[in-house]
Amino acid sequence: MRIDGKVALVTGASEGIGAACVRALRERGARVALTARSETNLRAVASETDLVIPGDLLVPEDRRRIVETTVDHFGQIDILVNNAGIGVYAPAHSAQMPQVRHMFELNFFAPLEMTQLVIPAMRRHGPGGSIVNVGSIAGKVTLPWFTLYSASKYALGSLTDGLRMELREAGIHAMTVCPGYVKTEFQAHVLAGHAPAALARGRQTFAITPEQCAAAIVRGLQRNARTVLVPRVAWLFVLAERLLPRLTDAQLARIYRGHR
Repeated sequence: MRIDGKVALVTGASEGIGAACVRALRERGARVALTARSETNLRAVASETDLVIPGDLLVPEDRRRIVETTVDHFGQIDILVNNAGIGVYAPAHSAQMPQVRHMFELNFFAPLEMTQLVIPAMRRHGPGGSIVNVGSIAGKVTLPWFTLYSASKYALGSLTDGLRMELREAGIHAMTVCPGYVKTEFQAHVLAGHAPAALARGRQTFAITPEQCAAAIVRGLQRNARTVLVPRVAWLFVLAERLLPRLTDAQLARIYRGHR
């Protein structure tokens, strides 16, 4: 995909990966619409040419307004980056259901509806649109301290795969992005719990910046990738889970036992 001249709508754009995506897409010539709840934070990220649309993706009316405002302003949407998301560090067998529903609403149902809302505009503009769903390595390998978050990201990945096949004849591509640990404020925003302390060393070793993640997303867009894992060493983790599932389960369970 050629990004120059395209219109991109980025959710969760006020910080972290979303803000980095805005900058990376803008640098490559895209016209960008940014959305998140905080208008102040959005304006700190946006340039004079960007479109700032404050909104809450948990509110269906806001989802529709965000898409309609983007189309009214730019006349089209070529790229949708579904980046907004949240986590719950709680055992699946005892997690608070309102928190679980909140997480699935933001991590899965909001991206699904945003996709449904932008597809008509992409179809009208002709072939070449792209849906980018930001998942997680936890959507490739279930993490027991993050079971329900993993489930939401597995669902998002499966949705993306299906969309890619459904929309192929329309010339609309769909790509899943699976970051490992990214240096953002994600941990500060989780609805419950915290990550295992045993992961601290791994985070320091393999952590990437939002800018590195955004660069990988842009490269994936340019080559119409199906799945982007970043950092690339994360593929080894996925491979280990596929080839040595019992061993991987045992190691992850050991980390989880130390976390409880």
